[in-house]
Amino acid sequence: MTELLPDAVAALPATPLADAVIEVVRPVESQSVFNHSVRSYLFARLVADRLAVFDYDDDLLFAACVMHDLGVATDGAHQERFEVEGAERAAGFLTQQGISTANADQVWQAIALHTSPGIAEHRGELCVLLRAGVAVDFGGPIGAEHVEAITDEQAATIHAAYPRLNMVRSLTDAIVAQAAKNPTKNAPVPSVPADFLRERAADGETRLERASRSSRWGN
Repeated sequence: MTELLPDAVAALPATPLADAVIEVVRPVESQSVFNHSVRSYLFARLVADRLAVFDYDDDLLFAACVMHDLGVATDGAHQERFEVEGAERAAGFLTQQGISTANADQVWQAIALHTSPGIAEHRGELCVLLRAGVAVDFGGPIGAEHVEAITDEQAATIHAAYPRLNMVRSLTDAIVAQAAKNPTKNAPVPSVPADFLRERAADGETRLERASRSSRWGN
């Protein structure tokens, strides 16, 4: 496994596409959700290193991770479940940037399937790495198999650069708000948005929020 130096752990790609992705995402997401998206990329890179996966396209991984919650962006249409809406926005943006339809479709799949365990893992490296990066950022409640592979030093560097800012609650709030605008289309049963809507209505918080309190990173 390649050992990443501390100053490289939180480094982002210095490419025109990465810059364009940040420019489109940062203004329309809360700082908490934006930081979560960036951390998901940084953790996904560490997972790829752990799994000895070196042939992925880093620009596409960055785009998939940083845009994976674009479906809850404040300027969105909010007319489909957030995973699909985010996937559509991301793929459309990438084709506008000159990315091939095939590569944009890889990003579409990774984003659309990132809440689908048992499916994403069978749809290629980009799907695997995005889901793993997101799971690691939750610190254990979901997909805990890679969390313990992250060293305390790596985690501290990433969290110092991109603080959590009550991420689990903030992201859940955004998903619930998006789902509630049109539950039939935005929260079909079964789905993560449907679960969140039901659990918030019944208990005031979701099982994910409760579980996060005992996760490695907390909320």
